[in-house]
Order: sequence, then C-alpha cells, then structure tokens
Amino acid sequence: MGSSLGNSLISSLNSGLSSTYSYLASLYPKDGVTLNNITAARNDQTNYLTLNQSFASYLQNNFKTFDKDGDGKISADEMNKFSQTLTTAGVSKNELTQLASSGAYSQSTVAKILENFDDIDTNHDGRVTAGEIAAYSSGCAKQEKIDEYNYRKATSDMSVFYGSESDNDVSEYSILSYRYKNFNK
Repeated sequence: MGSSLGNSLISSLNSGLSSTYSYLASLYPKDGVTLNNITAARNDQTNYLTLNQSFASYLQNNFKTFDKDGDGKISADEMNKFSQTLTTAGVSKNELTQLASSGAYSQSTVAKILENFDDIDTNHDGRVTAGEIAAYSSGCAKQEKIDEYNYRKATSDMSVFYGSESDNDVSEYSILSYRYKNFNK
C-alpha cells in the first residue's frame, strides 16, 4: 500500500460517485436522480459506455443512505454532503466491501485495506480516512525497512565466523580460530 493510497482511494470514490451522479442528473433533469431512474439508466444499453456501472450500482444499493430527506430523490445537496463526509470522516468497512464487490477498485488494494481495517482505524470510529490509510502505509513501509536492515545485519555479521573486525589476526573467539587453533603455531 503506497502512502498516497488513502488520498487516491477517497478522491477516486468521491470523483466516481460525483461524476456518476452528474451523468444521471443530466439524463433525468425533470425527475431527478431516483431509484427507478438509476435502475433504468443501468439497464439502458445506450448508457453502457458512458455510465460507470460500479458507481451506479453503489448509488442504487445505497440509495437510502444518499436520500437523507426521504423524498425519493438524491439531490445535489445530498450528494455534496455525502462527498464532504467521505473527505472528512472517511469510508466504512461496509462501503469498502461494496466497492470491492462492485469492481470499482482493485480487489487487492481494497482487500489489503479491509484485511487491516481495524489497525488502520486508529480512532476506532468504524471509518478509515485518507490520513489513517497513509499513516498505516507509512508505518508498514518503515517497519519493512527496519526488518530488511535487521535481516541484512544478521546475515552479514560474519564476526562469529571470522572474528571481530578489530582483531588483526583471526580472533580466538571465532569459529576459524577454534578449528585451526594450532594451524599457525
């Protein structure tokens, strides 16, 4: 997970949902974005290349989440408020699961976030923000470098075999000096 993954995920989600909403609103300027209109647009083959089916599916499956006032339409204000919530409060585990199943994001990327969701969600509010994802990614990258350094240090420390570097000759504590203790005498 790269350190820009959090910003990229949240931005992509906002962008995808906003552009899908805008497209749907342009198709139905009189009626607005209703559940029936989303379903009709998804089933209309003329929209196949233009309409992002993953985000349209997400809007369709979560219609009640978007339609806060319960009037049967997703208004531009409701869409903007949802977008602001994503930016400030992040995305929930359920939302990520739905996005992964709809194909909106790479399965492996979302799977990594879902797999580590509880560790990433440092304030334990049930949502991960771009900052939390970035901090977790950075922490993982740092730990990976520490592990790599420790591995290299452990595998390159040959003082046990050859003796310490401060010795001019083979140390009496090295494996070689023990094996060949009488060799140079």
